[in-house]
Amino acid sequence: MTESGVGKPDNPGAITHPPFLYAGALVVGAGLDRLIPLPVLAPGTGLVPGIVLIAISLALAFWCFGLFKRAGTNVPTHKPVTAIVTDGPYRFSRNPIYVALTALSVGVALWVNSAWMLGMLLPTFVIMNVGVIDREEAYLAAKFGDTYLSYKTRVRRWL
Repeated sequence: MTESGVGKPDNPGAITHPPFLYAGALVVGAGLDRLIPLPVLAPGTGLVPGIVLIAISLALAFWCFGLFKRAGTNVPTHKPVTAIVTDGPYRFSRNPIYVALTALSVGVALWVNSAWMLGMLLPTFVIMNVGVIDREEAYLAAKFGDTYLSYKTRVRRWL
C-alpha cells in the first residue's frame, strides 16, 4: 500500500520489526551464555528485580498500545501511521515502546543472570537507532511535517 497508490510504501521502511530484533538479541545472548556462562550478578539476586522490570515494561508497552488504538493508528512499523501520539508516556519519550522493549530485555537478562544478554543490547541499540528509529523519524517528518518536527524538538528520543 502506498500513500498515493504509486511509489514508496506508506510506512517507515524499518529494516526489521523491533520485537523480532530484541527477541533475536535475547536468543543470541542465551546461546552465548550456554557456551560460556557469564553471570552479571551474584546467583539469585537478579530474580526479583528482573521480574519487576519485566512487569513494568509490559505495563508501559500495553499502555502505549492502548494510546495507539485510541488515536486510531497502527503499532507495527510496517503499517502506515495515521496519527502522532503525544500524550501519556509520549510526553517524555518519542519511543516508549522501544524503552519498554529495552527494559524487558534488561529484566530478562537480570532474571536469568546473563551478562551476554545485557551485552547484546549494545548492537540492538545501534540497529534500533540507525535501522528503525532514524527511518521512522524521516517518515514521520515527511508525512506530518511541522507537527512532527515540533514534537521532535520538545521530546527526547529515548528518555
